Amino acid sequence: MKKVIVVIIMSVSAMNLVAQINDGQMETIFNGQDLDHWNIPEDNIWWSIENQVLWARSDVNKLGSALWTKKEYTDFVVELDFKFGEGTVDTGIFMRGEAKEFVQIQIGESGSLKRDMTASPYVPTLGYPVEANGVAELLKVDDWNTIKAEVVGDNYKVWLNGVEVMTYILKNAKPSGPIGLQLHPGKDMTVQFKNISVIEL
Repeated sequence: MKKVIVVIIMSVSAMNLVAQINDGQMETIFNGQDLDHWNIPEDNIWWSIENQVLWARSDVNKLGSALWTKKEYTDFVVELDFKFGEGTVDTGIFMRGEAKEFVQIQIGESGSLKRDMTASPYVPTLGYPVEANGVAELLKVDDWNTIKAEVVGDNYKVWLNGVEVMTYILKNAKPSGPIGLQLHPGKDMTVQFKNISVIEL
């Protein structure tokens, strides 16, 4: 009986969350015109806007960079389109900042595993604790892809091109922080982003 009650409670909570997302309005945090919602790195040579697309390009010394939102978030859904460029693309979405208790949603090849880990969570102290399912069939290597990542408390979910591919629980996850885009150091690469939006839950 207790198990039935727990399942019912979880189902109702999930339905409420979906309703909240559907009823709410995603806020555009990159509109193709400016980076007003973001903290631009000092002496920026990595991030540029061309034809309403945000480009990330490695520098000559491959120092890498991260682009952070000015605002900090707690529970949220972030959605964006990405397209692989030249070189070995190793990027991702920082969920709530950068610390040992944070999750980054990988986009592209893992530097440690030397294979594509798109939509999988990376945790600094754990590596890749789980791997996203069915990505090879969904990922469009030469075209635009849409990735959506959700965090509520310690729970993380990811959708790739409309299909749910990953769920993960990180106990004692960092409760809040900015959203970030990564240009991994040590790489010679380009990657494009557009249609970046977020909704707080």
